[in-house]
Amino acid sequence: MSVLKYPPHVGANDGVILFDGVCKLCNGWSQFIIKVDTQQHFKLCSVQSPEGQEILTHFKLPTDHFDTMLYVEGNQCFDKSDAFLNVINKLALPWRLLYLFKILPKGLRNWLYDRVALNRYTLFGKYDRCMLPSKENEHRFIKVSNKPNVNTKSSRTI
Repeated sequence: MSVLKYPPHVGANDGVILFDGVCKLCNGWSQFIIKVDTQQHFKLCSVQSPEGQEILTHFKLPTDHFDTMLYVEGNQCFDKSDAFLNVINKLALPWRLLYLFKILPKGLRNWLYDRVALNRYTLFGKYDRCMLPSKENEHRFIKVSNKPNVNTKSSRTI
């Protein structure tokens, strides 16, 4: 009998979206998820947080540069267009209709994804530090440990 090893802070039925906490586009994506994910399928986690770093390490992914959003479902990790499409597919209509882009070849989808991801700071801007969730939304984020995180900012906008 094999035992499945789940990433830190992720359970068998969890869906966790890891995002670049200093990217304005990524923060906008997080705010969008909070707004439209009324069933609360997803938890959010900044890749710069200690918890995000532990999840990245679990999947043997870089912990010092971030070129993609990740979606972790149980013990599986999806990146680039697969991450986006797996998240979109769990949202209500009309957003779920974007899943139709799955018919495009993965190479083309990821090429398009990379064009935005690799230029996101130039196109959308960057924060100096990670933004903290608002009090009303902090339950949507993986609990921040008691370890100090020098990359956080005290403003609460997410």
